[in-house]
Amino acid sequence: MPPFDVVISSWQIDWTAAAVIVCFGVLYGLALKAAANKGRNWPLWRTGAFYVLGLGSLTVLTCGFPGVYSAELRWAFTLKITLMLFVVPLLIGLGKPISLARSALSGGGIARLDAVLSNRLVRFVSNSLAAPLLGLALFSTFLTPAFYTLRTNPVAEALLTLGIPLLGLLMALPIIEEADFHRSSAFITLEFVFVFIELLIDAVPGILLRLNGQVLDHVATRQAGPAWFPDALRDQQLAGDVLWFICEIVDLPLIILMFMRFSRTDKREARGFDQLTDSQLDELNAEHLRRGR
Repeated sequence: MPPFDVVISSWQIDWTAAAVIVCFGVLYGLALKAAANKGRNWPLWRTGAFYVLGLGSLTVLTCGFPGVYSAELRWAFTLKITLMLFVVPLLIGLGKPISLARSALSGGGIARLDAVLSNRLVRFVSNSLAAPLLGLALFSTFLTPAFYTLRTNPVAEALLTLGIPLLGLLMALPIIEEADFHRSSAFITLEFVFVFIELLIDAVPGILLRLNGQVLDHVATRQAGPAWFPDALRDQQLAGDVLWFICEIVDLPLIILMFMRFSRTDKREARGFDQLTDSQLDELNAEHLRRGR
């Protein structure tokens, strides 16, 4: 394992990540200013969570030690990608960027935002039944020679740096900002069961990396580097440990968030039914019976 002084002193400029971080930061800042001009105060802790925890963690992963050594070390690359997919979006989501956008935009802007959120592609990717499968497909490539290409190819690295946080946000925001991604309580129950199973399956590539006795990306030579660099097989095993651990440990907060989302949606639906008259309830029951035939 690397010495502590190497971990804290290893820095680089990842230009793709810098562009993403600056873009996110500027857009959020402009939304804060617009909301303030309308007299709508935004919680300071959400702003801090967005900038310090969300964008700060993305900066550390891409420009700090994991980013510096991601091409040479399988476990550093795996640490960077898994945290960018599962943890960074949750931390960014604490800033509730969609809710802030609604506070900042006018009627026309809100209509355009709703149009984007209701787009078929966005709804498909943000669906908890589909989005985790994309992560599983990505982790499965770690078991093939493509793992080497993803780590070392500059174009692949740039695409991952841009795409992984966006995919993570599409997975996280429907859970955090459920009011903007309308789902029925029955559908959320189905999502809950599926995500619980799928998050466990996500750990399978990590287990296979850890337990396999051969180097799966076929790059078995030891990377030239400091003395603390592990050999190729040990590096792969460490990558498996990282992937296995993060995929398992992230289950708990996601399941808690989904349970909270289900609870709020169920209460909202219950209030809606309570406000219906007897005739409206009879009409709904009749419509349900007609559909069941």
